[in-house]
Amino acid sequence: MTSPAPVSARRDLTDAPLLVAARGGTPRHTPVWFMRQAGRSLPEYRKVREGTPMLQACLTPELVCEITAQPVRRHGVDAAILFSDIVLPLYAAGIGLDIVAGTGPVVAEPVRDAAAVAALPELHVEQVAPVAEAVRLLLAELGETPLIGFAGAPFTLASYLVEGGPSRNHERTKALMHSDPATWHALLEKLADTTLTFLRTQLAAGVDAVQLFDSWAGALSVRDYREFVLPHSERIFQGVAEAAPDVPKIHFGVGTGELLGDMQSAGADVVGVDWRVPLDEAARRLRAANPGSDPVVQGNLDPAVLFAGEDAVRREVSRILAEGTAAAGHLFNLGHGVLPTTDPDVLTAVVRQVHAESARS
Repeated sequence: MTSPAPVSARRDLTDAPLLVAARGGTPRHTPVWFMRQAGRSLPEYRKVREGTPMLQACLTPELVCEITAQPVRRHGVDAAILFSDIVLPLYAAGIGLDIVAGTGPVVAEPVRDAAAVAALPELHVEQVAPVAEAVRLLLAELGETPLIGFAGAPFTLASYLVEGGPSRNHERTKALMHSDPATWHALLEKLADTTLTFLRTQLAAGVDAVQLFDSWAGALSVRDYREFVLPHSERIFQGVAEAAPDVPKIHFGVGTGELLGDMQSAGADVVGVDWRVPLDEAARRLRAANPGSDPVVQGNLDPAVLFAGEDAVRREVSRILAEGTAAAGHLFNLGHGVLPTTDPDVLTAVVRQVHAESARS
């Protein structure tokens, strides 16, 4: 069972471009924000977080507030995304894990059988109270800029727990999925509860939109996704909709070109698209998979293009803006997160170009 978290009143940001676009409306310009915009590419981030471990930083409200607001101040993006990590709710619940520099999340005792699944602790709202406090601080800090909350989806969280850390092939995860479906579904049910508690806590504190990251779902076939993953993601989106009916829901994964229709049908209002599929083609696939839908897409500049020089970046931004018009709405973003060595000035230039080229009178 998930812990209850009543939804409070949130700011009235009816005309904010990100929220207008996410609902399929016509904003005054195409909104732009970047995954991992708050983080390693910013010197001010490195300075303020120096000496503080990642997960500790995510549970320090004043630090979360400062880091989350930094890219809004520097780049003028149309949304802030809460500074956090997808494994934070697992850590907060008491699961032994840490984020190791150069590796990523590492789990002390991997979860690979029914007994380990049964022993997983439940997340309670009070364990992520610092996150709620950070959201409340941010609402005062951000003014008219929307705040996006987020969480990791059950499949991606399960992959870290089963593998014990990042994995290229997800072999242990897929082996458990196929060899012991009952244990697999029990694991994802628990993780869906954890994710819902985390998202409801953010919603209750006042976030304006949420993004569910299923970062590694692209490793799955369509058949496996539908059987082993989709029902649990659907339950999360349903729970979010019940808690906050008007809050836009974004769904994103890497390498998920074959899964876009299913990711939308899980309950997403906006489907994130990585750089491998053009946005006009993504819109076509979404309409084909869900006839009668009017899809909203997010993406999808290749993060590596930011290193290619001003002319190349401008060409690619213009192309993506044009392709995005094929959808009912477009949130400009990268096709994955900002790379650590990205020049922040290039990101600022992208924001200015998107705003200028898409401005509507």
